Amino acid sequence: MMTTHTVMLSLVLALYYPFCTAKVKPTMPAWDAPLAELWQSPDGVGAQSPSQGPVATRDLFYGPWGPERAPDPGAVYTFVERKQQGTNPGITVRDPHGREWHVKQPPHTDQGAEGPIEVALSRVLSAVGYHQPPVYFLPSLTVKDADGTHVEPGGRFRLTDKSIKAVDTWSWQQNPFVGTRPYQGLLVILMLFNSSDIKNENNILYEVKEPGAAPRHWYVVRDLGTALGETGRLAPLRGDPDIFERQPFILGVKDGVVRFNYHGWHQELLREIDPLDVAFAVDLLQQLTDQQWRDAFRAGGYQPRVAGRFITQLHQRIDEARRVAGEQTLAASPSR
Repeated sequence: MMTTHTVMLSLVLALYYPFCTAKVKPTMPAWDAPLAELWQSPDGVGAQSPSQGPVATRDLFYGPWGPERAPDPGAVYTFVERKQQGTNPGITVRDPHGREWHVKQPPHTDQGAEGPIEVALSRVLSAVGYHQPPVYFLPSLTVKDADGTHVEPGGRFRLTDKSIKAVDTWSWQQNPFVGTRPYQGLLVILMLFNSSDIKNENNILYEVKEPGAAPRHWYVVRDLGTALGETGRLAPLRGDPDIFERQPFILGVKDGVVRFNYHGWHQELLREIDPLDVAFAVDLLQQLTDQQWRDAFRAGGYQPRVAGRFITQLHQRIDEARRVAGEQTLAASPSR
């Protein structure tokens, strides 16, 4: 339960924080930006690692890391430590193979769980070219600790993999990709899912190592679980199909800028998104098959009925975005 002090502090931050954001600008000239560190074209152009193949052929159940890295639902996991920060409970555990997993568990409140949302959205982003760490979902896990062996609630499992190392965070406002189509398209996709947790501490810079190759970096948007509900700054409701179905998506286009029904943090990031950015995102998402959409939500542990409601609404939003992009592109074209 929130105390009066906590509520007042949250209100002060909500009023003060927007005036403290950094100016949105690239940190280097666009021609020097290593775009493949943010987004790898699905056709392999500009890729720094082998392409997964065309979007429509990609596995959205196991994701780009495959079944070989997935957690074993029948294993006994050794307790390492309990999560001390954040709004969702969680634990770090080690599996019988010595692999370390960070498990984000359901909250102790009526607020929707982040784990299923995070896995489903992560699958979609990775399928259309945005780098993601290995994440999976299990509804429960067996844990061995000082009190014995018992079953705990599961959730999002994120693997600590030796091929990628989290070395820093990165800023939405100032990074090499500001103004590029993939950067703007990423924001459009997050708007499509009503993602409210757009903050720099969720952006992780990974150092990526491959045998025989020099380390490089991935710019990754992580902890994607505050979505598929309403948008807002103070504890928006998430993972609720009733709420998600009621929320508007695109409010219109003014002075060439697409206006979204977004009430979360960092609205300054959306002030330069134009219809061509929306078209870029739509072109990527429309390459996903119906089965891939179902697999993405199945990966997050969703029941088919609930998944179907979210997918139907997402398809409606994609159609809306396509209409807006098409109408504005035609309006801007010279008459013949």
